[in-house]
Amino acid sequence: MIVAVERAARPFTFPAGPAGDVEPDDCPFCAGREQMTPPEVHRTGPGAAETEGWRVRVVPNLYPIVGPAEPHERAESSGFGEQHGATRVSGAHEVIVLSPDHNASFGNLDDSAATEVLTVIRDRVRFHIEAGHAYVQAFVNHGKAAGASIAHPHAQVVALDLVPHAVEAAVERLASTDLVARELADARRDDLVVVDGPAPAWSPFAALVPYGMRVAHRSTRARFDEATDAEIRVVAVGLRDALKALRSALGDVPYNVVIRTAPPGRTAGEFHWHADVLPRITLVAGFEEGTGILINVVPPEQAAAQLRDAAAS
Repeated sequence: MIVAVERAARPFTFPAGPAGDVEPDDCPFCAGREQMTPPEVHRTGPGAAETEGWRVRVVPNLYPIVGPAEPHERAESSGFGEQHGATRVSGAHEVIVLSPDHNASFGNLDDSAATEVLTVIRDRVRFHIEAGHAYVQAFVNHGKAAGASIAHPHAQVVALDLVPHAVEAAVERLASTDLVARELADARRDDLVVVDGPAPAWSPFAALVPYGMRVAHRSTRARFDEATDAEIRVVAVGLRDALKALRSALGDVPYNVVIRTAPPGRTAGEFHWHADVLPRITLVAGFEEGTGILINVVPPEQAAAQLRDAAAS
């Protein structure tokens, strides 16, 4: 758990009622409002920094989960926090604006734009890994119920100076068996594939949430930051098609996209990087909080069939 008091100051730009395809006057991610964000660190498309013309734009998060380490923190091996089971987590936090179009979510992008967005995300993860951070989490929060505070579609990367326990546990689970590849083989056998292709999307048998999907390339590469341009291209299209199917089936529901990747120093055979699509249409309530057991009210066969039909329509 990370205590990030600054996050409480985030602005919320979602309208009070049902969201429509509108561009609010105060959206800091729309074209022409570049001065409303911190200075950009990367862009694709023409134009000078802080001007229009960009296609994908990367800026530091104004309300970061983590910040840079103080000079003494990396050198210290113990302290009050560590003695009490906690320590200050340092790192970096960036926002990747998917498009100048306020209404262009990832599921609405064409092949070229989706590929460009996922390529930028990969490159920013690689940048932070090469800068010496221990782990980088990339994700998309779409919709207020999924944790987004700005309606304009965007992704985020959070670089950490530690490897989270959940990541280490996931890597350990895949150390002897490629569970992603095995799950995909089972999904084909049990008719759980939603979108087929070089990077299929399927309904996991034990999805964490109703209508959850997983997207992965068939290669056994462990790390997202080491994915080739060709791999990024097909995963981007597969992910886009999965999100398009989700919207067609259920409407513009909130969701998270979470990139699962191994930390630096891991090779193929120790993990299989992939993307999870997690719709937020149910709540984690008392039973789940008390037991750690999640409840999925939609069987994977039903979810896959409904999403597959939506993808074909």
